[in-house]
Amino acid sequence: MTVQTFSWSNLTLTLDNGKVLLDDVSGSISESGLYALMGPSGSGKTTLLNSLAFRSKPGSSHLSGDIYINDEEATLNKIKQLSSYVEQEDSLIGSLRVSETVDYSAKFAGINSAHRKDLVEKTIKSLGLSNQSNVKIGTPISKGISGGQKRRVSIASQMITSPSILFLDEPTSGLDSVASREVISTIKKVAKEENMIVICSIHQPSTYTFELFDKVMFLSRGKTVYNGKVEDVVKYFDSVGYPMPPYMNPAEYVLDLINTDFDSNGEILDDLVSKWKENEHDHSEILKSESDPIELTTFSTTSEIRNIGTLISRSLVKASRDILTYYVRLVMYLGLAILMGTVWLRLGKDQKNIQPFINAIFFSGAFMSFMSVAYIPSYLEDYSSYKKERLNGLYGPFAFCLSNFLVGFPFWFLISAVFSQCQISGRAVLQNLGYGHEDRGLWIGVMIAIIAFYRIATYIVLKLRK
Repeated sequence: MTVQTFSWSNLTLTLDNGKVLLDDVSGSISESGLYALMGPSGSGKTTLLNSLAFRSKPGSSHLSGDIYINDEEATLNKIKQLSSYVEQEDSLIGSLRVSETVDYSAKFAGINSAHRKDLVEKTIKSLGLSNQSNVKIGTPISKGISGGQKRRVSIASQMITSPSILFLDEPTSGLDSVASREVISTIKKVAKEENMIVICSIHQPSTYTFELFDKVMFLSRGKTVYNGKVEDVVKYFDSVGYPMPPYMNPAEYVLDLINTDFDSNGEILDDLVSKWKENEHDHSEILKSESDPIELTTFSTTSEIRNIGTLISRSLVKASRDILTYYVRLVMYLGLAILMGTVWLRLGKDQKNIQPFINAIFFSGAFMSFMSVAYIPSYLEDYSSYKKERLNGLYGPFAFCLSNFLVGFPFWFLISAVFSQCQISGRAVLQNLGYGHEDRGLWIGVMIAIIAFYRIATYIVLKLRK
């Protein structure tokens, strides 16, 4: 159902040490509205955004106040099912293409395959990413799209799910003024078409971009300085004794006025906060919803199975393209197997071979354990995406863990089989060559191991340079 109004009143967030991050903040926005949260660094923009999305960390802080959806009290389950959140940090799978990233988001949202392809193309085009549609996001060893383009991909991957409420944390971060204007313009257009409420924190937009917003809240030190229509900003500050100079960006003027980091504006801020409290009733809108009560649906087993299938598909694509995930480890295991199969040549069953045999077992097991470290970068990337998608209510830890296990198991088996077979074959080949003297066989084994090591090192360096 449509969310007609989203409002919050008297929100106060206090840390355990007594520091107040939000101080009695209230606001509201109606459907199809674009709402901006603005303020200097550390003003509480992201803190308020996280509080509205029920993402404040419990235990270390206390949040008081009320949040309403269509005049009903909001809950975590309601927010998860009705909203999406685009974080400031882009959590994307580097080995996927732009179109694939957006398409997988659509699959998680359960969008019908009949028109999903057209919807993906439309969303990508609307955010100016058509030329990058088949370009990979990018990994540490293979360059992909730029940081600003990644920002737009993150927005596209959440917009395509058509949430009733969209939270955006710094959506224009890393974008130039033209790209910022086009992105906000596109978001506003989609919000109108889909009856979507959009709330975003933004830092110093251009005049044109600022005027695209319907409402704005200026915060400083967690306190409200202004909350109302964008078109009334200049008029309000004129009325309270702070007229804006001509030909100046209103957003820039207000941010300079309330920034206390580099100037002694503490008195000005206190005066503005006090005057806002006196005038708040005149400038705040009381929004009433005529919508029916919100009915929430629960996720079914079929939905969970579908999500597992989507995760397996995405993980297989990633594993086939990301050489650090499995292929480097496979080559390293191959080199170790050759070393193991030649250095410890023809181990007998008598007393003197017990210690070499123990050494062989130790190095074999230790190396295989240490090589699992090579998977850490890939796992961190997966986990980052998982955290984002779990908080957006797409799937849970069971689907994530099971899909990771099912995709990784065949590769683990292949690596173990290659290691064992090469270790056994290495000893058999040297024995058949007729090297009967143990020292000579050991020397040949060491030479083969050195050659294998340098070949592997060369391969890795060349891959890293591409």
